[in-house]
Amino acid sequence: MGRIMGIDYGMRRIGIALSDVTHLIAKGYETINWNGRDIDWALNRIGEIIKDQDVTDIVLGRPLRTDGTGSETQAKVEEFASVLEELYGLPIHYIDERFTTVIASQYLHSAGKNARKQKNVIDQVAAEVFLQDYLDTNR
Repeated sequence: MGRIMGIDYGMRRIGIALSDVTHLIAKGYETINWNGRDIDWALNRIGEIIKDQDVTDIVLGRPLRTDGTGSETQAKVEEFASVLEELYGLPIHYIDERFTTVIASQYLHSAGKNARKQKNVIDQVAAEVFLQDYLDTNR
């Protein structure tokens, strides 16, 4: 059984989390920094992780507004998802990512870390939060 990858897509950083092989536990893996324009480098890095970690499915955070309607970022996420699907042929599952960055910030704060100073960690922790939610829901 392969791993499931959680992706928190952003215009500057992409947070990556991975499940364990039993699909019980999610863990932050990496934050990919990119310039917001040249997505090829980020896609190649994601492809390396998919291959190295035997990823079989991708869970992508869907950025919704607090009222549940689509955000301006949602179209970019869907375009990103279609490129991922075309490149790697893996199933893409969407999950509501509302409040995951807030939860990640609280998690880091409770661990004694300043979330504002942890920009390279917060996105992967947000991906970990919604990937864990996906794993718990789909047991």
